[in-house]
Amino acid sequence: MNGRRIFADIKAKGFDCAVFFDEISQQYLSDFYTTDGVVIVSATETALITDGRYIEAAEAEKAKGRLSDDVNVYLFKKGLLADVNEYLSSLNAKRVCVDPALITVKQLEDLKTACPDAEFGYLADVCLNYRRVKTQAEVDKIKVAQSITDKAYSHILGFINKNRTEIEIAAELEYFMRKNGAEGLAFETISVSGSNSSLPHGVPTQSRVTENSFLTMDYGAKLGGYCSDMTRTVVVGKADEEMKKIYNTVLTAQAEAMKFIKAGVSCFDADKVARDVIADAGYGQYFTHSLGHSLGLEVHEAPACSPRSKDILVAGNIVTVEPGIYIPGKYGVRIENMVLVTENGCENLTNSDNSLVEI
Repeated sequence: MNGRRIFADIKAKGFDCAVFFDEISQQYLSDFYTTDGVVIVSATETALITDGRYIEAAEAEKAKGRLSDDVNVYLFKKGLLADVNEYLSSLNAKRVCVDPALITVKQLEDLKTACPDAEFGYLADVCLNYRRVKTQAEVDKIKVAQSITDKAYSHILGFINKNRTEIEIAAELEYFMRKNGAEGLAFETISVSGSNSSLPHGVPTQSRVTENSFLTMDYGAKLGGYCSDMTRTVVVGKADEEMKKIYNTVLTAQAEAMKFIKAGVSCFDADKVARDVIADAGYGQYFTHSLGHSLGLEVHEAPACSPRSKDILVAGNIVTVEPGIYIPGKYGVRIENMVLVTENGCENLTNSDNSLVEI
């Protein structure tokens, strides 16, 4: 019951309740996704106030026990802000907090106008601080999402050939994941070949894959609102010696980082372990992004393993481990796994083989 978890912080800061307009916080607190509603966390309940498009589905989920026990569902009847004011009045709420990063200036001004008897203040990262450490239920959802992603990789290896286009491969990955249980995509699929693979976030094109070069696929499924994320790089044709060296360097960097990661180590040092392997091989300037990021309801969450991070990993963090080498105008390699940080190491949540594949 995430609403009960965060209310302790709300109360400690002297607020009577908290109001959330952003979709991610609403889903985290209520276990229900809506694009038009509000969640209010008070001492007695987590109120999900939504409109006629969602009320039947929300009530059905509540009846099936799929919402948190403290969540109660309400239909707004007068208009969202008018109903918020009525609800706050029913609580006799005098001090109400919002997260400053998750509300627009206009939303806050409209809220103040609609609720003249309440005083509004800020409480930053009240949900995000808890979202960093995944519960077992959250881990289980991410594992299932990743299992779909792993199956998609096994499938795509039999689909790829020199006549396929980048966008065909991306579309096939997406179709397979949806057909095999994904409720959606974690993010826009990357499928880039040859010189396009030197772009870490390249966009798939209608061009056929480049023979005897790298094809990088970065994709993920979403299930129960939670994301998976995986990257695999394969060769369509044969790899030359330089390509093998680059691939194995990235593979070693990933393996060393995964051996290093555990509760208590710094995100900076985790990044440095992988970065040093790549630099020692002579490719330091071509590793142009961070080692990895956390994920959950969003594909990019905190903490991140980067050269600028001051975070310390704790048990329950889920982070990606995705070193890469990108030679501009030539090709690139990235290999990405997800790991669950534990007290004594990390659990690899990605079951797909990461050795070099030539198709």
